[in-house]
Amino acid sequence: MNSTSQVNIEPHGTLYLVATPIGNLEDITHRAIRILREVDLIACEDTRHTRKLLTHYGISTPMVSYHEHNERIRAGELLRELQKGKQVAVVSDAGTTGISDPGFRLVRAAIDNDIRVTPVPGPSAAIAAVIVSGLSTGDFFFGGFLPARKNQRRARLTQLATLRSTFVLYEAPHRILNTLLDAREILGDCEAVIARELTKLHEEVLRGRISDLISQFSTREPRGEMVLVVDHRDLGTGPGAEPLRATITELVRELEFGGMDHRSALKQAAKRLGISRDEAYRRLASEREQAKRS
Repeated sequence: MNSTSQVNIEPHGTLYLVATPIGNLEDITHRAIRILREVDLIACEDTRHTRKLLTHYGISTPMVSYHEHNERIRAGELLRELQKGKQVAVVSDAGTTGISDPGFRLVRAAIDNDIRVTPVPGPSAAIAAVIVSGLSTGDFFFGGFLPARKNQRRARLTQLATLRSTFVLYEAPHRILNTLLDAREILGDCEAVIARELTKLHEEVLRGRISDLISQFSTREPRGEMVLVVDHRDLGTGPGAEPLRATITELVRELEFGGMDHRSALKQAAKRLGISRDEAYRRLASEREQAKRS
């Protein structure tokens, strides 16, 4: 045997979780294109949608549908193909497969049957929205899609209100206004961003407090895929709640450390805490006076 030959000692195939573009077809890795060409089968949410991507890159690999309505049955079928030694790629309509998309059931089945599962990372609407938001990325909580029904949505937001973090949520355009209204009532009038149609021709990033976004969507018809990013680090659980940060002095110092001059840092601190600049100045002066006495 040639010493450079390699023998595949794994009895099964490999399950590849392949990220695909969320809009712009150029946002795909060389590795993803190669994997999609080389596998025996591509499981996708909508074969018509994925065919556009494959045609664009001249890929002719067979496809099979794999979505929330046939996931239970199709996962078993795909598992059997993997057990026969077939190489299978799973893609969603857009972004990273398995994130708010079908995939978990098949991944779990593959793991339980000692089948290799390999990620082929790439675009994610949640990550794209976070990095463009301008909000804190030190830590964030991804909540996926909020429930469609009002009572369930409000219950979920009430759960989130106990966390001090940046929230990343997916929402449908026809529900975004009601979600913003509920969020302002339950989370407080936080700083927030809506990233719409990311990487597409009509990409738009709207910034402000939740009340600002409500004003915008009260006068326009919302369209396109949306990601809502909410900074809930400094507010309490409702409008007017006291900020959890110990002192405004600490917040101003943090902003100055990040490169802001004192005046800009004070203005930004006031905005984050939902108070006027005059009130922020009064609090800062009071804290400094108190510090001198102690």
